Amino acid sequence: FFQKTLTAVKNWFTLFGWSKGQNPISIPYSLRRDVCKAQMTSSQEKVFKKNLGKDTKTFYDMLFHLSGQLLPGITSSQSLSLDPVERMLQLHWQYSTLLAFLKSQGAYLPHVMPEFLLEPDDYKKWIKVQTVLKVDVKNSDLFNDKHLFILEDSVFETMSKRAWTDVLLQMYKVFVLPRVSSLSITDLFSLESTQNIPRIKLELLSSNIYSPYERTILTWLNKHYEKNRKTVWKDCQKGEVPPVRWIVNFDRDLLDGLVLAAQLAAYCPYLIATHFVRMYTSPRTHEQFLHNCLILVNAMHAVSLAIDIKV
Repeated sequence: FFQKTLTAVKNWFTLFGWSKGQNPISIPYSLRRDVCKAQMTSSQEKVFKKNLGKDTKTFYDMLFHLSGQLLPGITSSQSLSLDPVERMLQLHWQYSTLLAFLKSQGAYLPHVMPEFLLEPDDYKKWIKVQTVLKVDVKNSDLFNDKHLFILEDSVFETMSKRAWTDVLLQMYKVFVLPRVSSLSITDLFSLESTQNIPRIKLELLSSNIYSPYERTILTWLNKHYEKNRKTVWKDCQKGEVPPVRWIVNFDRDLLDGLVLAAQLAAYCPYLIATHFVRMYTSPRTHEQFLHNCLILVNAMHAVSLAIDIKV
């Protein structure tokens, strides 16, 4: 599940996270590497340009594109010290500033420490510096070892990958989802056919899982499923019209492909006869779920959706 989430995040930010078209990323490798532009001599700069390219984009370019803001004291082409320890401390400060900024915008990242965003070698330097500090300032309030996590190399890479993925997901939540308009939400259930469907509350404190913008999307899913289920599957080949249902999450309620097919049919009704009538309307086995999802993916490819969707 986590690998699928990471792939989806990587694909979205590769396609839509940059101001001038696509820019491939790898999580966490390119995000950690490309932000480490150091001050160099002319000979070093030639090697740098050869390896990374003259116009290498950094994570801060992505942040500026999505939020319209730069972190305090940090530019999109931040240069770093040549001294390895000073460079590591500078990066740690930048990541601390990044996490504080995201949290101030509504991101939920209590489990992500700045050191988890560092390169492995820099993380080892961070642990060494903190260990020395612990010896030098024993019993001092300046040092608090309860937040010092000493991880093995393989564990650190797993933690770093998870931390960067969560940072990107929270960036999506606070900078992209708020663009979902709520102006017409009061009209989503105005149709007679949806009057008896339970409504999803959009108030800020009505859910401790989903944001108001995510609940807006759930409302949209409910509307189109209820509006279109009888139209899409009135002539279905593998069952009857699917029953009334309430979509309240983004995992279990979307597994059978029917809800997403109803959304796509709302905008591309010509796909009903060529694709959706062949779906199982009451799938029970893994094979039937897979059958439905394959049809849905084929339908998306048929309308050339610019997303790398795989089953």
